[in-house]
Amino acid sequence: MAEHAFWSGHIRLSLVTFPIRLFPATSSRDKIVLHKYDRDSGQRIRYRNVNEDGEMVEPEDIVRGYEYEKGSFVPIEDKEIDNLKLESKHTIELVQFTDHASIDSIYFDVPYYVVPDGDIAQEAYLTLRDALRMSKKVALGQVVLRDKERIVAIKPCGKGLLMETLRYAYEVRQAEDYFEGIEVDTQIDEEQLALAEELIDRKTAKFDPRKFKDVYQEGLKEIVNAKLGKRPVRSKKEPATPEKVTNIMDALRRSLKQTGGSETNSGSEKKKPIRKTRSPKQRTVA
Repeated sequence: MAEHAFWSGHIRLSLVTFPIRLFPATSSRDKIVLHKYDRDSGQRIRYRNVNEDGEMVEPEDIVRGYEYEKGSFVPIEDKEIDNLKLESKHTIELVQFTDHASIDSIYFDVPYYVVPDGDIAQEAYLTLRDALRMSKKVALGQVVLRDKERIVAIKPCGKGLLMETLRYAYEVRQAEDYFEGIEVDTQIDEEQLALAEELIDRKTAKFDPRKFKDVYQEGLKEIVNAKLGKRPVRSKKEPATPEKVTNIMDALRRSLKQTGGSETNSGSEKKKPIRKTRSPKQRTVA
């Protein structure tokens, strides 16, 4: 493997320990990144460490701290922070197993590919992978990455293992605080609900990320390539103006016509009874 590992260490499960390497599962390498430049000189704009008086501060004179009131802070030294970190900085100790579905997707953060480090690690690595696959569980542990202690979940991925960092409970806002004003027992017209379900059914397909385009990035690439090639940028097509609709039922019918075919049961003159939507069990994201 050509690229350098992001992190190397060990996975420990009870008395079994084996070496692994982590590689980022995602990449921003192909993204166009814009920097700031002086328009006249063409020089790159750099950011420097300056205090509130605009004076330069040397790195050795910079300390981290917590501002407990305006203008006053408690300094925290690097040595004090180091003492808070996990004792074993390069070992992922698997302490629990759980069903993947029991972890709300809002907790998942950054994915990494887990690779066995050397032939000696293969047997233990494959044993863990197959055991997780057969039991349909994910392994949970903690590790320090980039000077921050993280919860991690490890699960099978193709021929190997995938590790995803998880957010802590305090990092996730309570969903009920934002959904408080939403009606739970709203009555929905039966026909309207049927049209919505049919529209969902017609547009259901297997997820293929290649079908979704990053319009902003593609536009930036077009601008950059055009400027480098000294040619005009192609004009962007104006998006179609959405058709005005009078109500949800009308919008759903027209949407179904756009997908092809006729709406199921939508031609009936007799209006179907109104039914209550089934109230999902409210879940609080801790």
